[in-house]
Amino acid sequence: MPRRFVARRSPIHGNGVFATAPIKKGEEIIEYKGTLMTHAEADAMYGDGGETGHTFLFTLNDQYIVDANRKGNTARWINHSCDPNCRALIEESADGDPRKDRVVIEAIRNIRPGEELTYDYGITLDVPHTPRLKKLWKCLCGSPRCTGTLLKPKR
Repeated sequence: MPRRFVARRSPIHGNGVFATAPIKKGEEIIEYKGTLMTHAEADAMYGDGGETGHTFLFTLNDQYIVDANRKGNTARWINHSCDPNCRALIEESADGDPRKDRVVIEAIRNIRPGEELTYDYGITLDVPHTPRLKKLWKCLCGSPRCTGTLLKPKR
């Protein structure tokens, strides 16, 4: 099967992933891959305050994070949008082993060739969302529905 997407420079931010063939609503596009690590290991390596405004860390479950900085694939280049055409789903392993859970990116609508693949990162931080943090996590998606930040309101 020919590749349905390609990574290249994005008008949203840095690199992005673009459809090279039609992708149908509900199709699994790619698994988000990287090195599995615990939350404590991620905090020790990267800090826990969201101070960078840039991350390839994906929360897999209560125990583990996928770190696409290490052994990551093309999925790490999929940008955030406030009006996305994809979503990230956590697939729990059939045997209940949290180390075998997966993150998959799925189309939430039909996607035409040339469209940039995007999903809502849904970033929540435990620290207060100060104006400085909101600026660090500024959204550049360009959607009329843009909230201006990748940060989600605290629950």
